[in-house]
Amino acid sequence: MLKFIGYLFLFYALSCAGSENSAEIKTGAQQAELYLPLLQNKKVGLVVNHTSRVSDNHLVDFLLEKNIQVEKIFAPEHGFRGDASAGEKIEDGVDIKTGIPVFSLYGETRKPTPEHLQNLDVVIFDIQDVGCRFYTYISTLHFVIEACAENNLPLLVFDRPNPNGDYVAGPVLDPEFQSFVGMDPIPIVHGCTVGELALMINGENWHQAMRKCEIEIIPVKNYTHKMRYSLPVPPSPNLPNDLAVRLYPSLCFFEATGVSVGRGTKFPFQVLGGLDSRLGDFKFIPESIPGVAVNPLNLGKECFGIDLRELKEVPQFTLKYFFDFYQQYENEKEFLTRERWLNLLAGTDDLIKQIREGKNEVEIFQGLKAELLKYKEIRKKYLLYPDFE
Repeated sequence: MLKFIGYLFLFYALSCAGSENSAEIKTGAQQAELYLPLLQNKKVGLVVNHTSRVSDNHLVDFLLEKNIQVEKIFAPEHGFRGDASAGEKIEDGVDIKTGIPVFSLYGETRKPTPEHLQNLDVVIFDIQDVGCRFYTYISTLHFVIEACAENNLPLLVFDRPNPNGDYVAGPVLDPEFQSFVGMDPIPIVHGCTVGELALMINGENWHQAMRKCEIEIIPVKNYTHKMRYSLPVPPSPNLPNDLAVRLYPSLCFFEATGVSVGRGTKFPFQVLGGLDSRLGDFKFIPESIPGVAVNPLNLGKECFGIDLRELKEVPQFTLKYFFDFYQQYENEKEFLTRERWLNLLAGTDDLIKQIREGKNEVEIFQGLKAELLKYKEIRKKYLLYPDFE
């Protein structure tokens, strides 16, 4: 009962914090009067997933009801319907409901090919992001911008609020560590909506196309970066609620360790646990859950650690949990099982070097100030909404 009350308190804080009323927010997709005139007599390609909603309708169904010619659907990680596990390869196919071909952007191909884009007049990107560099939907956005620029196709971005958009934090990506979990030189918590990020990627020439992409944003109405936004739909199978979304920037580093983040439980990214009973009093056993976590870390084994579901404060990026567990292991290799993956998630190898040198969180964050200030100056040029500062 206490856990339930604690979660309700946090949910309320996430939903209501800030001076504006989140109930007044209208996403880009909800403002049909702004984009339907742009789509008349156009052949449209959609980069969408299960979060692409217009009230209770999926964007695909809504556009078809409005007699818009939807020719192709492009699916990111987790698939068009959002029912594939993290990292699971997505195959091309056909949407059973509409008969529209679906092309995977999380399989053999991560970027739309010229054949994919052939005969289209415009591409729409409408996917809910969570404001973290390693969340792969924005890597898909990067490649969509690049492909549209190369094929001289306009891109229309239906913007959505960023649930971690009220601050900026973490290391800025070192280009040497560019990967699909980090495409652009932005910090872990980048503080942008997908619309703002699209303008930044294009404006700063971070993609490889020889020309800029023609981008138009359908902005969010009544949104500011001071708001903390509660997502109406879970953005991916292992981020089931607001708390998980807010903890995600801090806990994702554990994906490079032997410590489970709760994949294979009903509370992923809200708990931490390893196989050593000395790691904590909270216990859980990861199970295989189709479409959510087929083969989670420590499958079928009892994990010991901590339960973060009773947090009273609204989480922001911290290294505290990583430090706490790191220091409990006598042998680093038993904890840090995939160092290369940690460096890709962090966007640098400086983080693990500093931890090994014995630096604490305050010292590490102090060392990030200069690069974050430089990033914030770039970010200001592309902001569409009042900032948090």
